[in-house]
Amino acid sequence: MMTSLVACDSSFMIKSLCSFRIPGVDYDFSINTTHVAMLLVSLFILIVAIIARVKINKANASDTPGMFQNIIELVIEMLGSMVDGIMGRNANRFVNYITTLFIFIIISNISGLFGLRPPTADYGVTLALGLITFVLVQFNGIKKNHVGHFTALFQPIWFLFPINLIGEFAVPLSLSLRLFGNVMSGTVLMGLIYDLLGPYTVAYPALLHAYFDLFSGCIQAYVFSMLTMVYVNDKIAD
Repeated sequence: MMTSLVACDSSFMIKSLCSFRIPGVDYDFSINTTHVAMLLVSLFILIVAIIARVKINKANASDTPGMFQNIIELVIEMLGSMVDGIMGRNANRFVNYITTLFIFIIISNISGLFGLRPPTADYGVTLALGLITFVLVQFNGIKKNHVGHFTALFQPIWFLFPINLIGEFAVPLSLSLRLFGNVMSGTVLMGLIYDLLGPYTVAYPALLHAYFDLFSGCIQAYVFSMLTMVYVNDKIAD
């Protein structure tokens, strides 16, 4: 079954677009669909941010905000309220990172609506996001508690240290696998449905895209961001 899936090169597989070799390095580098999708998602976010910055700087207090500015302000206010509701007085320190993380994940998840293979359907991407959160959690834990960050691993009883240590390293794995599994499952199902329906692809895939890409993508972006805030807050709470 797995061999046949790989052999037929279904649409949900990561595809290499081109390869090259750096002189003196005995290794072939390749650019695949994940790299292109990540580049397009990043450029889209960057362009929207620049346009929003320019429009807000040019706007006067007496001007009526346009639709674009209203949408941007609504999104930022919603994300700010979300971070404030979970992190409380620590929200100002992390609101920029959580907002960027949420926007990147949600745009990546729904990029399938625009014909891209979602970057978050590649475990290399979700693992990197999970490791960034892991470093953020550990850094703030050490900064807040100093040596107490490490002695807490021996609480409440010293022989629970291995379990507590495994729990710390389970953070990036659980975050990355949850996001990857949900996005990849939707990508695989949509690929199989397109292969199955072939020329009869009309309405049903659109409805499925609305669920797997839009609804599920928004939920997974929220869950990843929320758990990041919970893990950080747990380390820096008084």
